[in-house]
Amino acid sequence: MKFSVTKEIFTIHSPFLITHFLYSTSMIWPLKPKSTKQIARIEISGAIAGNTRDQVLKALKTVKEKKFPALLLRIDSPGGTVVDSQEIYEALKKLGETVKIVASFGNISASGGVYVGMGASHIMTNPGTITGSIGVILRGNNLERLLEKVGVSFKVIKSGPYKDILAFDRELLAEEQEILQNMIDNTYQQFVETVAEARKLSVEAVKQFADGRIFTGKQAVELGLVDRLGTEEDARVWAAELAGLNPEKAEFFTIEEPKPFLKKVLNQNQLSLQTHQFNNVVNWLDFELSTSGQPLWLYKP
Repeated sequence: MKFSVTKEIFTIHSPFLITHFLYSTSMIWPLKPKSTKQIARIEISGAIAGNTRDQVLKALKTVKEKKFPALLLRIDSPGGTVVDSQEIYEALKKLGETVKIVASFGNISASGGVYVGMGASHIMTNPGTITGSIGVILRGNNLERLLEKVGVSFKVIKSGPYKDILAFDRELLAEEQEILQNMIDNTYQQFVETVAEARKLSVEAVKQFADGRIFTGKQAVELGLVDRLGTEEDARVWAAELAGLNPEKAEFFTIEEPKPFLKKVLNQNQLSLQTHQFNNVVNWLDFELSTSGQPLWLYKP
């Protein structure tokens, strides 16, 4: 068997050389990558903040690059920061133009977790899932009386009357409260309008249940917030059907951050319960401190 390339003759004796030749001459290889027959899976768990956004956006880029036909987004989150939730939502909407996306609500998908879920065209929830809590919360701390007891005071020089709004060493002024309330109302309106558009509901209909209340997954179906009741496995089957894959053969490919070396060596089940609980407390405390004074789409039980 002979091939002529740039006037030179190459005799190819083995299948390996033929494959190498086809690849090196940029000929199209007929076999599709395995990812085109799989369902990508991305999990969002815990409070949504900058780290979550970075990881999810990176994972969504992988879904696009590897040409997965479908994505299952597993959400188990009480919500989080406004902008991080918005950026994940926008990225999901854009990806949804070429990829079938099904969101699956886990134990809790509330507030910002709901907002992120609106980026999926199809949503499934368990009957007992805690969801809802559509609204905005902003918290500040007034330590004025405590500081007086220990003899601590602050001298503030500022460029404008509201530069130290939400300062923890004094009471919030009435005009400051009005400014913050207007900001919260505007952020809330953004949330409501997104839900209304995504779920094809009127803004007025969404506001009937978007008052911060929580409800079950079953109630969410009745309200039109989600489409169906079912497990994550049911969501996988649904995603496969939407993408034209065989539900019995289409497998998950979970996209996640590489685990540190120690976690690869040690089985997670071998870690003590106390250590796990301590890490959760530290992570939550870090989130609370880093988001102090920010509007949050966050369910706070």
